[in-house]
Amino acid sequence: MLLMPNKDWHWEFNTRYQQLSVSLGSEMEFLTPYKSKLLIPDALGMTEFSVEHAKYYIRLLEILPKVLHISDAGIVQTALNATAAYFLLKPQMPKSWFFMASDECVFCGAGKLFQLNCNGVMVLVLVVEDSLQAATVMLLSNSCALSDTKSLNQFDAIKVMHNRLHPLRKAKQVVAA
Repeated sequence: MLLMPNKDWHWEFNTRYQQLSVSLGSEMEFLTPYKSKLLIPDALGMTEFSVEHAKYYIRLLEILPKVLHISDAGIVQTALNATAAYFLLKPQMPKSWFFMASDECVFCGAGKLFQLNCNGVMVLVLVVEDSLQAATVMLLSNSCALSDTKSLNQFDAIKVMHNRLHPLRKAKQVVAA
């Protein structure tokens, strides 16, 4: 069952866990992975889950089941984290140097899936926000080691230039005659 937003939803900073959360009514709270140092100042208090937030979230609920083969709970988790990343994370500068360039030009847009090649390891990412030359992406793979001391965890966001996005490869179907 996919959760649909309503007037009771709002963002708040959970001081117990020191992370952004979404209150989904009086009895349910969803904890995002985003800590205070990553958030815009407005996210450190209580903020409404606005109509814009709801439109973005619902758009992802429509797109994600078509491209990801995960449970409804996983779709909701991914869509809520992407919505938080789009509206409430601080802007970033691209950090493309961690990833290998792609040989293919891609059409980028929010909700599209791509791969990033980091030291020969391909990881799955979701485009959260697209601009003229770069995209903010959210890691869907479990983790990505950027260097010996720096890594990304699932749902962490990073901004990269478009030429770092590798299109997903579909398995070719071979028909024998």
